[in-house]
Amino acid sequence: MAENPRPGGEPALRSVVGRIAGFNLGYFGVEFAVALAIGSVALFADSIDFLEDAAVNLLILLGLGWGAAARARLGMLLALLLLVPALATLWTAWDKFGEPLPPAPLPLILAGAGALLVNTGCALMLAKVRRQGGSLTRAAFLSARNDALANLAIIGAGLVTAFLWHSAWPDLLVGLAIAAVNADAAWEVWEAAREEHQAAKA
Repeated sequence: MAENPRPGGEPALRSVVGRIAGFNLGYFGVEFAVALAIGSVALFADSIDFLEDAAVNLLILLGLGWGAAARARLGMLLALLLLVPALATLWTAWDKFGEPLPPAPLPLILAGAGALLVNTGCALMLAKVRRQGGSLTRAAFLSARNDALANLAIIGAGLVTAFLWHSAWPDLLVGLAIAAVNADAAWEVWEAAREEHQAAKA
């Protein structure tokens, strides 16, 4: 069932979403640079995910003042945006198959740990306001939550590469798992937005 924004909650929601957009944009630059430096598919996918998260939160800021039907349509657009990291990961993974060199484990672990701190903080902030913006804040919350789980997997891939299996495969497998998680989140947001759109027309 579609969620309705709580009266008087919009200023707090705007503040949270604005801060989260800034955090995501900032860490995108950090993680993207590390991904290029060490040739990591998982970090590349996660950095694109940070950029997409910044765009999602900026769009949420734009749509908070809109009516229910317009917010539902924007929710559908955000669902499509959630697919961007998945497609970027598949493209990068395909390119990596041609030159399957393992990324340097230590930068992979450190970048994943930094991303985990950022995403955990964002998820905790969004958890307090996720019922205030319907499918819009649901998109942001699911994205931050899934990203935190992906960061744990990136750290694990770095540890496996360092101590158990010096191969490109741990990084590749985590990158593909990130793609699958984002595709699932996109479906959840699409369904929530579609229900809101139908309720607004009723």
